[in-house]
Amino acid sequence: MTLDTTDKVIDIYTDGACKGNPGPGGWGALLRFGDQEKELFGGETPTTNNRMELMGVISALEALKRPCRVVIHTDSQYVQKGISEWIHGWKKKNWMTAAKTPVKNADLWKRLDALVVQHQIEWRWVKGHSGHPENERADALANRGVTSLAEG
Repeated sequence: MTLDTTDKVIDIYTDGACKGNPGPGGWGALLRFGDQEKELFGGETPTTNNRMELMGVISALEALKRPCRVVIHTDSQYVQKGISEWIHGWKKKNWMTAAKTPVKNADLWKRLDALVVQHQIEWRWVKGHSGHPENERADALANRGVTSLAEG
C-alpha cells in the first residue's frame, strides 16, 4: 500500500480470533486511507487469542511503508491498555510483571513497541461484537485467518 500520507490519517481496525485458547487462531486488519482500503489476515497454530490480537496490530503497522498518522481501533483492552499503560512498567522491570513473572507474549510486545515509535498513533478501544461495521469486518478477517490454516 503506497500512500501519500502527508496530512491524512490512516484508520486501522484489528481483531484476533482463536478456536480454543490455545488452539488455531487468526488475526485480521482493515486499513483505511480516504476511500482506499486494504484487508490483511493470517493465522497460526497453536496460539492464543491475545497473541492474535497483537498480531493484527503488528501486521497492520508492518504494512505501512513510511511514518504515518494512525488511529488504531481495537476491541482488545489487553492490546489497548498494554501499549498505552502497562508496557512502560514492563520495560522498566526488564519485561517482568509486578508479580515478578515474565510478561506473557513479550516477543510480540517488543515487536509492537519497535513499530509504534515509527508512527503517530492514537489508540481507540471499541466494544467488540456490538455491530460496529469495521470491527465486524476485522473479526471476519480474523476468522478467515483461522480458516486459511485448514486450507493450507
